Amino acid sequence: MLEHKLIEVQAAIQTALQHRTQPFRTGEQVTLIAVTKNHPVAVVEEAYAAGLRVFGENRVQEARQKREQFLKPAVWHLIGQLQTNKVNQAVQLFDVIQSVDRPSLVTALAKAAEKSGKRQAVLLQLNIAGEATKSGAAPEEMEALAKMIAAEASLELKGLMAMAPLAPEPVVRQVFRAGYQAFCRLQDMGLDKTCIDTLSMGMSGDFPIAIEEGSNMIRVGTGLFGARTYKNTGQGGIPE
Repeated sequence: MLEHKLIEVQAAIQTALQHRTQPFRTGEQVTLIAVTKNHPVAVVEEAYAAGLRVFGENRVQEARQKREQFLKPAVWHLIGQLQTNKVNQAVQLFDVIQSVDRPSLVTALAKAAEKSGKRQAVLLQLNIAGEATKSGAAPEEMEALAKMIAAEASLELKGLMAMAPLAPEPVVRQVFRAGYQAFCRLQDMGLDKTCIDTLSMGMSGDFPIAIEEGSNMIRVGTGLFGARTYKNTGQGGIPE
């Protein structure tokens, strides 16, 4: 079943690339993150066997449990909100942290990465739609946060992450277009010691639109693995 779903997602990616409305400042390749949050490690094993090598998790504790059981080489992204008291663990577990959205988190991550002798790759998360229920910096805060990250030798700013609201397609498209425009502004800042090459936008329900509007990284869970069963109600984080 996963192999069929993967073929469908890959076909949708290629179709969306053919209909891209934005210049290819984000390149012509799209990275697919398999979001395995709230799925058992067996799902990670199945995804790996199907050829997937990049995984996304929402919570530090769950990621730690999976990493202890799954030892094959892979790339791990934290896509959920990160509390400052979990940064030490996050730096040890994740290759990329996508949810950097406030100065206090930048400072904590820089200290943790320096202590571990690692240059931590991060994305700056923007809340373009201004949704009160979602994390992310306001667009007008982007430049100051980007400069702060770039000034830290132990952090490597790779680009932006953004989400669209559950809304009609024209609204979703507008948000993703604004995300691409913000990405271009970030590139044009010419920050030292940075290679701004990643725009993470799009999830299971809207990734074709995101790609059409310039995304080169998508986060897909339900579209690959089906609906997940939550053990507890009220779990927050980033949907996909």
